[in-house]
Amino acid sequence: MKSRTEYPRPQFVRKDWLCLNDIWDFRFGDQADWQDIQVPFVFQSKSSGIGTDRMCDNVVYRRRVQIPGEWKGQRIRIHFGAVDYQCRVYVNGNMAGCHTGGNIGFSFDITGLLNWEEEEVLVEVHDPCTDETIPRGKQSWTEQPDSIWYTRSTGIWQSVWLEPLPQISIRDVKFTSDIDRGMVQMDYRLSESSMETALHIRVSMKGEQVADVIVQQVKAEGSLTLSLYENQIFRTANHDSGWCWSPESPNLFDVSLLLEKEGKTIDQVDTYFGMRKVETKNGMLYLNNRPYIPKLVLDQGYWKDSLMTAEKDEDFKQDILLAKEMGFNGCRKHQKSEDPRFLYWADVLGYLVWGEIGACAQYSRRSVNRTMKEWSEAVNRDYNHPCIMAWVVLNESWGVPFIRTDKCQQAHSLALYYHVKSLDPTRLVVGNDGWEMTKTDICAVHHYSHGEEGETAKQSRFQESLKTLENILHAMPAGRQVYAEGFSYNGEPVMLTEFGGISFQKETEDEWGYTSVKSGEEFINVYARLLSAIQDSEVLSGYCYTQLADVEQEVNGLLTADRIPKVEVEKIRELNLEIEKYLLKGQRGINGFG
Repeated sequence: MKSRTEYPRPQFVRKDWLCLNDIWDFRFGDQADWQDIQVPFVFQSKSSGIGTDRMCDNVVYRRRVQIPGEWKGQRIRIHFGAVDYQCRVYVNGNMAGCHTGGNIGFSFDITGLLNWEEEEVLVEVHDPCTDETIPRGKQSWTEQPDSIWYTRSTGIWQSVWLEPLPQISIRDVKFTSDIDRGMVQMDYRLSESSMETALHIRVSMKGEQVADVIVQQVKAEGSLTLSLYENQIFRTANHDSGWCWSPESPNLFDVSLLLEKEGKTIDQVDTYFGMRKVETKNGMLYLNNRPYIPKLVLDQGYWKDSLMTAEKDEDFKQDILLAKEMGFNGCRKHQKSEDPRFLYWADVLGYLVWGEIGACAQYSRRSVNRTMKEWSEAVNRDYNHPCIMAWVVLNESWGVPFIRTDKCQQAHSLALYYHVKSLDPTRLVVGNDGWEMTKTDICAVHHYSHGEEGETAKQSRFQESLKTLENILHAMPAGRQVYAEGFSYNGEPVMLTEFGGISFQKETEDEWGYTSVKSGEEFINVYARLLSAIQDSEVLSGYCYTQLADVEQEVNGLLTADRIPKVEVEKIRELNLEIEKYLLKGQRGINGFG
């Protein structure tokens, strides 16, 4: 199997780079012998070439690298897309840096450590298997996966690459769109200020230039506002899709950032952004000033042989296209901060994403600090992706098991909500998806008590429990209150953000789903009646079905683990498209929408 070689950071592209995804030396921390591993796949996966689920807290990677000679005289950085969980990086025996956190990537300047012959890169990883204060998401803390918990991922699980930079370079850029004024704010950071350097910004849409700005004597940090709709044709088209981004019209603006000195380009970064607006009012979600129904599918982001790492870029694209073919307009990427390549394809293809990171299982000061740090990194990394419409900061009280009454854990939920809002006011924040919510922009409810095909009494109870706001707030399908004590519903949109989990095609007794059927025909019947209950609700304004694909023992996917549809895609699509007509008919009984 070949390693992934596509550019790992599609939101910040430079021409020159060197992919380090390949065969590395690898050893377990308690062993002296080295073996081969295929990076960026974790040793627990078959794709790594090792494929063992042994419990091991410490692993070491090693690789020798020849850096292109023409890069000499520039600053050389080594990038890691993600390493789970703590790591120290050495170059030629000297420490380049260390990082803690398995969700988001990092980089180090290694220029001063190079000998410009053959370089040795060594990565030491510490990932304590049973530490439940680590933001680990769905990774099991036991040797064998069980129930909703999957095989662990230890070590490097996203791409590794090298990149040459000039002495003065572009470090970061953020775009904040304002569709009502047809403007975008651009915040940028450089490695340093220079009175002799200019920043040249070129913006185009579908090959047509819409902005060309030069900032002279550029500072290390700055902000400017670009007007995009000066052409009257595009201005009037704005709210009829026009240049706005949506799943139906995924329009993207291409941007070239050129750092120029004495008439020459010394650094260039190519990026993009989308013009879009997300808000809630009248008990509905609004996208680009129009009511919009999220029809999401829960996506765990696991693959059969490669676990949390897609074997090839096409795998991300395929998942999105299959979901869209089934009539979904987005996903809730569950308990995982997904590879930027997935978010890139969601931007390009038009696919909404609810973003998460892996949650801790226990509450402690350590888990709080770890969670806050990784959320900061996640929001900063993914800020520019227009596909992300919401951040889910907690899920089903994971990491805050006593949030219903515990004031300290409630404060953590509030802190996460406002922390993410302070970093990113452009998106919605879900305070605790499922139940026991404090402050939240969406009343996100989970409900799996809907029975098997033909269980009319249970179906009737399920339908009745979703009928009115009062029923939803008092249904307690998992024995949990919708809001934590001291908090209550405050007019936010109500959505059924986990339900279904229908399994069939089971091969062993260990495989399971929340309910089960024996055939594709039965599956379609059950799916139809679940959507009919949502359609009959007076308040629901969106949903998220569990789930896209089978993962290990959890065989309740619409697709197998190999991404083969279990039922006719068109039949699922018809049901998903039909329900949207009802949810947009003004049935929503909250705040007078209609």
